Amino acid sequence: MRLYIVSRNQGKIRELSYLSREHGIDLVPLDIPKVEVQSESIQEVALYSATVAYLTVRKPVIVEDSGLYIKKLKMFPGALSSYVYKTIGIHGILKLMEGVRDRDAVFKSVIALAAPRVRGVKLFQGVVYGTISEEPRGTGGFGFDPIFIPSGYTKTFAEMSIEEKNKVSHRAKAFRGLAKWLIKNCGKLLCHDWK
Repeated sequence: MRLYIVSRNQGKIRELSYLSREHGIDLVPLDIPKVEVQSESIQEVALYSATVAYLTVRKPVIVEDSGLYIKKLKMFPGALSSYVYKTIGIHGILKLMEGVRDRDAVFKSVIALAAPRVRGVKLFQGVVYGTISEEPRGTGGFGFDPIFIPSGYTKTFAEMSIEEKNKVSHRAKAFRGLAKWLIKNCGKLLCHDWK
């Protein structure tokens, strides 16, 4: 089965491609802009982006949107994570966290699927709890990975191999939800016709 992903983020494409191979899915990046709506909800952002992409290419597409939610910053940056990363970056977040003892955070991911014979857009969510490190650590991953330590681990996402990260990450959990749904529903959706 083939799915198209709307993203120009090479780190995201690499992680999702790795996961797609585990499930026998051919994931093909589309070189089209990801049209986003301004929203405080990553669900709304993914839903809108997937709808626009599907109406543009008329192929089975997925869009992934994620956010880092930091408890002591009143769940900031949330749906604004990509913008915040581009503007103040990792060091800006760490500056906001100076002197803060409660470093609890949550990474959330939503994958939106828009495809033939799928009624509406299907959303799949993944969540991972953790903490914000005192300093950036590691060279792998992308975005806020160097400062996020998932619960039960001592490494940041950026210190983990792609295999380690995909065992626990928010994005991997969302993708596994998508893969499980596709396995259950592909017969009636005629996924073999998806090209």
